[in-house]
Formats: sequence, C-alpha cells, structure tokens
Amino acid sequence: MKIIPKNKIFFACIAICAMLLSGCSSTNPYTGETQSSDATKGATLGAIGGGVIGALAGGGKGALIGGVIGGVGGGLIGNSMDKENDELRNVLQGTGVQVHRQGDSIQLVMASDVTFDTGQASVRSNFYPTLNSVAIVVKKYNKTNIVITGYTDNVGGDAYNQVLSENRAKSVGDYLVSQGVSPNRIMTQGRGKRDPLVSNKTAGGRSMNRRVVITLRPVA
Repeated sequence: MKIIPKNKIFFACIAICAMLLSGCSSTNPYTGETQSSDATKGATLGAIGGGVIGALAGGGKGALIGGVIGGVGGGLIGNSMDKENDELRNVLQGTGVQVHRQGDSIQLVMASDVTFDTGQASVRSNFYPTLNSVAIVVKKYNKTNIVITGYTDNVGGDAYNQVLSENRAKSVGDYLVSQGVSPNRIMTQGRGKRDPLVSNKTAGGRSMNRRVVITLRPVA
C-alpha cells in the first residue's frame, strides 16, 4: 500500500481549507463588511476535524477523505444556520426582537417589557404574532436545539426573580410548542437577576436586563 507523505497530507488539508474560505465569503447586508459565513466556518472546521479523524482511522488517504467529507458536512450545517439567521432577521424587523450571531448559534433577545406585563409571566397577546413568526422559521429549520433563558433586573428578592425568570422562559417555550414546535427541541431555564447586560443602577439599564433569550444551536 502506498503511503502518502505527511507533508503532502498537510498541504492538501491547507488547500481544502483555502478553497472553502475563498468560496464562501459574503457581504453582510447590515454592516456592508465582507465576512465569512457560518457555512464557511462550518466547512473549514469540518474539514480540519474530518482530516484528523480520517488520519487516525485510515492514515494519509483517510485524512484526505475525512477532510473532504467533514468539510461538506460542516458546510451544510453552516449554510442552514446562515439561512435561518437571514430569515429570522427579515421576519423580526421592527418587532423589537434583536437577532445576534454568537459563533455557531443564533440568539433572539426579547425585552420583557414588550413580551410581558410587569411582574407577570404570561406572554402578552399582542406579542403572539412575533412568536408566530419565530415558530414558523424554527419549524422550517428543525435541525436546531432551542434553549430559552429568562432574566430579570435586581428589583425584588432573589427567590422571586428566579421563579419569575423561569416562568417567563417556560411561557415562551409553551407558546412555541402550541404553534407546532417539537417540545423535544426545547429547554427552558431561568437566571433570575444574574448575568445583567448592563448596570441595574438606572431605569434604562434595568429595562435592558429584563429579557428572554432564545438560543438556537445546531444539533450535534
């Protein structure tokens, strides 16, 4: 059996990554900046990871095959996350929900002042259309896990805020389930007054800290 020299394996993997990086860059429509999409990042990481696994399993040829297969698989996942992110941005424009990219995940930040009445955990009826839009998109892209996290400001006791944050997260999760999202994809949790975005010393700061965050992550 012919053994491929290690230096050729190395340069082949570098070539794979270079092709993936050059072929998948795009312009961010919100900032105008050229950037690598999640498809690019996923494909590159997949190529590297697949190459390592392939090398361990099958030597030089295994590294090259593993790199190609891993790159394709990672690229498909990244491409799906790119599309889901774009669709969520489109349907949530003007709703007050912020859409953020956090590595391989997508975060939807919903201000509690818009989503709930003061001190209440039930979703306001006028926020239903917004959650309906979220449900439509996450049902379409069903290869993601959904983590819903509630947060409060620092007004009130620790126990009260913890329970309120948990109940608000659960209300959002329950509503998504009522719209056809699989409950097996959803996990809810409350962080109470922990992890504030900004200082709670001002009314504006406390308003920013009262929030529910939906985090979408690709299924491992």
